[in-house]
Amino acid sequence: MIRNRFVTLSPEVEDAKREWKPIVAMESTIISHGMPYPQNVETALNCERICRENGAVPATCAVIKGQICVGLTEEQIDYLGREGQKVTKASRRDLPMLIAKGMDGATTVAATMIAAAAAGIRVFATGGIGGVHRGAETTMDISADLEELAETPVCVVCAGAKSILDLNLTMEYLETKGVPVIGYGTDELPAFYTRKSGIKVPWRSDDPREIADAIAASREIGYPGGMLVVNPIPEAYSMDADVINKAIDDAIEEAKKQGIKGKETTPFLLAKIKDITGGSSLAANIQLVYNNVRLAARIAANL
Repeated sequence: MIRNRFVTLSPEVEDAKREWKPIVAMESTIISHGMPYPQNVETALNCERICRENGAVPATCAVIKGQICVGLTEEQIDYLGREGQKVTKASRRDLPMLIAKGMDGATTVAATMIAAAAAGIRVFATGGIGGVHRGAETTMDISADLEELAETPVCVVCAGAKSILDLNLTMEYLETKGVPVIGYGTDELPAFYTRKSGIKVPWRSDDPREIADAIAASREIGYPGGMLVVNPIPEAYSMDADVINKAIDDAIEEAKKQGIKGKETTPFLLAKIKDITGGSSLAANIQLVYNNVRLAARIAANL
């Protein structure tokens, strides 16, 4: 068991660790910043249910009153959902001060990877990772998620990088950092809301057992960083590329006009895209998260 006064495991996760059951970490930003209440809580609880149905124990992560909690109660999930954007969106840079001040934080991909690694959890399911933002050659706006993937030994299962980003530069950054990228049932990077981007991924696997073997191999040889598994949104929920790209372009233009920058950019753009698409982008977002949880649980069950 871990010995860290700042990391608390839920009883369910602690039992799973003791009994060597498969565990899947999940983030909490989607609860507080991803969608409105009560839909955010319903989605989080459905993710936990789907994880259990596919053979793994869910470990939703957050910072609650200065403690990094790995595994949340239904009451804690509801609390994050009700508080919404009043809860700090917590990335790597925020964890020390949130702990020191005894504050709450909803963990991003980077912070959830840190929490998962501290608890010895090797698989993490999310919607999409952050990446290199459009125009980063002048703004240097690059998500901490990418650096975390290079440093922290956790496999992240996602639907690719969010399509509001520069996907080509995001893949170049991952390649530079030596992060293994595996397409599950695909040869190209999914574009979050859509299944295709035209960007090739270096590896393809059609078998969760094979991905689990790759994770085990990376750990045995002392590989320093993580791994990225990109899982396309189910065909039935994939959006029309022209429609979503037009919505993204319009949302980015609006963000520029309003001077939205930094960590406020992604939630602003996702909310704007939801409005432009009449809510269909949010429905797609929810379904791709469920799809990633299913795959992550199957990978974890094979570790």
